Order: sequence, then C-alpha cells, then structure tokens
Amino acid sequence: MRSQKATKKQNGKCYVLTPERYVGAEAEALEEEEGLDEKMLHLTAKLERPFAESAKLEATILENRQRVGSGG
Repeated sequence: MRSQKATKKQNGKCYVLTPERYVGAEAEALEEEEGLDEKMLHLTAKLERPFAESAKLEATILENRQRVGSGG
C-alpha cells in the first residue's frame, strides 16, 4: 500500500511531510529535468571513458604479470 503524502502550508510555503522527500524542499529542485531515457544515455556516455581506461589498465597489469612470471 502506498503512503499518502501529507502537506502543510505555512508562511506561503508548502511543506511535504513524507519520509521520502525533504521537508520544505523547493518543488523545482525535486522534479526531474530530463526523462529516464535521456538520463540513461547521459550516464552511459559518462561511463565510457572510465570503462575504457579500466580495460587499458587491466591489459597493462596482465602484461606485467606475464613479464614478471616469466622472469624477464
């Protein structure tokens, strides 16, 4: 069962009285600026560089292990 959201108006501000939201937070700050599809594209693109660097470092480590293991 979904909890009901309680609100309280005080001094011209609307306060949200539910545990999943910050009380008194501005509505604009809580709304999503981009949709899920756009957000996933943005985050995926942001992860490509660290993933590529990780693969490069992994290859370097494997090469170094082989060199050390073979004694030369």
